[in-house]
Amino acid sequence: MNRLGSGPVGSAAAGQYRVCGNCRKVPRQEKRVQVSPPLTRGPSAFIPENEVMQANGLDERTNLLVEEYSTSGRLDNITQVMSIHTQYLESFLRSQFYMLRMDGPLPLPYRHYIAIMAAARHQCSYLINMHVDEFLKTGGIAEWLNGLEYIPQRLKNLNEINKLLAHRPWLITKEHIQKLVKTGENNWSLPELVHAVVLLAHYHALASFVFGSGINPERDLGTSNGVRLIAVNNFCVCDLANDNNIENASLTSSNFGIADSLSELEALMERMKRLQEDKEDEEASQEEMATRFEKEKKESLLVISGAFDDEIVSTDVSRYVEDPGFGYKDFARRGEDHLPTFRAQDYTWENHGFSLVNRLYSDIGHLLDEKFRMVYNLTYNTMATHEDVDTTTLRRALFNYVHCMYGIRYDDYDYGEVNQLLERSLKVYIKTVTCYPERTTKRMYDSYWRQFKHSEKVHVNLLLMEARMQAELLYALRAITRHLT
Repeated sequence: MNRLGSGPVGSAAAGQYRVCGNCRKVPRQEKRVQVSPPLTRGPSAFIPENEVMQANGLDERTNLLVEEYSTSGRLDNITQVMSIHTQYLESFLRSQFYMLRMDGPLPLPYRHYIAIMAAARHQCSYLINMHVDEFLKTGGIAEWLNGLEYIPQRLKNLNEINKLLAHRPWLITKEHIQKLVKTGENNWSLPELVHAVVLLAHYHALASFVFGSGINPERDLGTSNGVRLIAVNNFCVCDLANDNNIENASLTSSNFGIADSLSELEALMERMKRLQEDKEDEEASQEEMATRFEKEKKESLLVISGAFDDEIVSTDVSRYVEDPGFGYKDFARRGEDHLPTFRAQDYTWENHGFSLVNRLYSDIGHLLDEKFRMVYNLTYNTMATHEDVDTTTLRRALFNYVHCMYGIRYDDYDYGEVNQLLERSLKVYIKTVTCYPERTTKRMYDSYWRQFKHSEKVHVNLLLMEARMQAELLYALRAITRHLT
């Protein structure tokens, strides 16, 4: 089933989360959609509750979407934040519902267990709890929730591709695919493997959205069918409110004032205008374009989100993680020059990935394609307080910067635009949310585009999520194609 009906744990007390026990099975009442009561102030720790409610109004359209794509009829915090952009929400829910509930190569409990394995790579206890609940509701064997050593060998065999997809998808080769589909009792058919890969990429990317948007935990049972849910250890937990207050204080006490953020906005508008005019005047040569890509790729090495020691993974999460020390390493780092750039025109989503995924797992290609297009083209022609603005260059810079960090280059794109349009604090935020989302803080979220609306920042998170998912799929599907040829 899809995410809508399952929330994670309840209120915080000494690291454990307990709530009353009558909210998992929601009775169908006159009001069709029950909104989960939030653990702290609203669905997001980053966005004021009234702004989420004002932006989406919990309108009839959102209610109908939840009714159609949820078996519980409950509106979770992710959906509340996403419903700021209802058009996108519909594409998202339809594709996710299809992956989790509709006919497909994988049995339902497998789908939810794979979601758990994917979310665990980023310690996203919000999503883990959601799918622990769904795994059990769809007939999953409770013993599997004790950890990876309790699951069938077939599922264990996904550990390697899960790890690579989540952190360094450029390392995936046709040999990884061959190993999974080779004949034997634990082999995967290609349709099953494509379904699994789509789920893994979806939940890695969704973890980016959860952390990037500060999604709060929801009040729910501390156990699901007798299995204790994980204490939420992300920033979402209400203890983080203290940390957020400290971060807010440090931001407001800085010398950065309203006038500065307004001039920052005006400067960005001016750069967008100038880029448009320059484009009309002259085109950069292919050589120059390639040089600009290499420069941007190498500069992304310098974008770091603070010094982090190896993160400690809680036992509750680590039971679902093999090789927890394996994480993102910059594609362009020294000593790995042998890694060739993924030239997008050699293997594109439109011409290659879409048809392969659709052939092996029918219709999912259409749903994913609609979702990618929707987020890429979504615009209200506004920027902060300005109206009638063409934001195409900005949206393209955000999407292509993510792909650049993953070593994917578009020959027809001038990467000089990325440097012109994305200032450093935004690049730090993008890299953190995309590559190690569990490190995202409210301070990072607050530090860029200070004059922009929260709805615009949610749109940024949607773009980052979809760009990341597409990058993972491109590498995995290219490896499958190479295996087939």
